[in-house]
Amino acid sequence: MVVLSERAAVRRLHDRLGFGPRPGDLDRGFAETRDRLLGTGPDAGAAATPMPSPGAPPERPGKQDKAAKQAATKQLQAQAAQATLWWLDRMTAADVASVERLTWFWHGHFATSEQKVRSPELMLAQNQAQRDHALGSFTDLARAMVVDPALLLWLDGNSNKAGKPNENLAREFMELFTLGVGHYTEDDVREAARALTGWTAQRDTTTAKLVPKRHDDGEKHILGATGDFAAQSFVDLVLGRPESAPFVAERIWFRLVSSAPPAPDVLNRLVAAYGSRRDIRALLRAITAEPAFRDSATSLVKQPVEWLAGLLRAFGVRPGSLDEKTRAQLPAGLRGLGQVPFLPPSVGGWAAGGAWLTTSAGVARLHLAQLVAAHADLGVVAKASDKAAAIGELLGVDAWSDRTRAALAGVAGDVRQLATVAACAPEYVVSG
Repeated sequence: MVVLSERAAVRRLHDRLGFGPRPGDLDRGFAETRDRLLGTGPDAGAAATPMPSPGAPPERPGKQDKAAKQAATKQLQAQAAQATLWWLDRMTAADVASVERLTWFWHGHFATSEQKVRSPELMLAQNQAQRDHALGSFTDLARAMVVDPALLLWLDGNSNKAGKPNENLAREFMELFTLGVGHYTEDDVREAARALTGWTAQRDTTTAKLVPKRHDDGEKHILGATGDFAAQSFVDLVLGRPESAPFVAERIWFRLVSSAPPAPDVLNRLVAAYGSRRDIRALLRAITAEPAFRDSATSLVKQPVEWLAGLLRAFGVRPGSLDEKTRAQLPAGLRGLGQVPFLPPSVGGWAAGGAWLTTSAGVARLHLAQLVAAHADLGVVAKASDKAAAIGELLGVDAWSDRTRAALAGVAGDVRQLATVAACAPEYVVSG
């Protein structure tokens, strides 16, 4: 194993627990940086970027009223764009990006799409719930998610009623959110669906409602246990299974450390840190203490949103400060890359690894990098004698390969073009 240098390990902390370093962030040591990223103090940058209130989604007009239908669609799209741009701005504005990064992780874990929910207000309410518990207790997060209005609409919770249970939420909650494949039976799914009956959500109300007459209050048999399980007691039962803690730890490891699973002894240490409180912050601290976290071989391809948020932070570009036309190009660029916040392709979330390195994605990334570079503060690069080194310092790149350095040398006369090429280089697109 080749161990990263102290500075490279600090950079990795920012990459994996945030969206990459800002200028000056690499001057702190590893322990200080970890404590800062996993701390609990106030964040002035995030606080100064409050969540917008898009309002209730427009009512669906009758099928015959084409003009009203077009107007409603346009209004809904505007609300969705406002939510997306706000979150990108918040990712950029946060002084300590770990809360936003873990909120982003949980968004992918409990993947819910605006395309079906059709209420940016509910998507933002879910986003805030995930933020509130991002580094807290997974118990609290799971309890919030099982009755989250957006998730209920996404997984057909409104169709789940006594006598006619809908199994979608119960199945995905166990398979994708808490236990993993192979740790439950079809009978468990049917019985769990009964436990979740009665919860309903409306697109214009940010809290779900339990309708007693729709809830099955009979005895259920789930995962070897018998009782009158309801939503919260079902969550507690599932999280108490011995398979749950390793599953959660491995999902976080997969996204923040390596596509290779942790060794058995490592996983045991992570589960111990997670503990009976299911402490996400303690789990993250344990992950960063593992030698594998400093292994230079555990590289990860940045997801498009992570790449863009890091670029905006490094270059000092705030989406909220851009003119409306330019600002609108950010989600359009992410769409070209195949990843837009609040629009995961399925309940399984987004892809990982080489899926983001296609030729078409490379073209879209280049155009988006050009857009950000055009508004970047590159004064320090323009004044530098070694511009390749200066742009690397700004982006937090440990070192350029000979091939990349040669490419950068070819555009060194134009700092914005230099910044564009650097942002698309493998050394930045991949978190080494």
